[in-house]
Amino acid sequence: QVQLVESGGGSVQAGGSLRLSCAASGYTSSRHLMGWFRQAPGRERAVVASVDSDGRTSYADSVKGRFTISKDNAKNTLYLQMNSLKPEDTAMYYCAAARPDRWFPRADSPLARWASTYHYWGQGTQVTVSS
Repeated sequence: QVQLVESGGGSVQAGGSLRLSCAASGYTSSRHLMGWFRQAPGRERAVVASVDSDGRTSYADSVKGRFTISKDNAKNTLYLQMNSLKPEDTAMYYCAAARPDRWFPRADSPLARWASTYHYWGQGTQVTVSS
């Protein structure tokens, strides 16, 4: 049973930083694809960043240069370091993982941006950025 549990969300002023964490239990394959998505009220869930087991990463254009995705394999934890936060970053942030026993794309593939590529999802953590 795979479980993804996010933490680290909160309220911050514009220009501030937050680090999100996603503890993954039952997801220990050497091959993996994981990502962060976000969803603001009234909007569709959209990819923020993804990383695969070969260390490839990709980012949404809106967060490039400000956010960094990383994974600590020893702790089985995914991170999202968010710097220079803007009010438009306000959203619920979700951790996601693809099933390791099925085909999945590289993190730098356009397919890694699709929510349908991922099979496991966390409950989300709220990030609110005030101006």
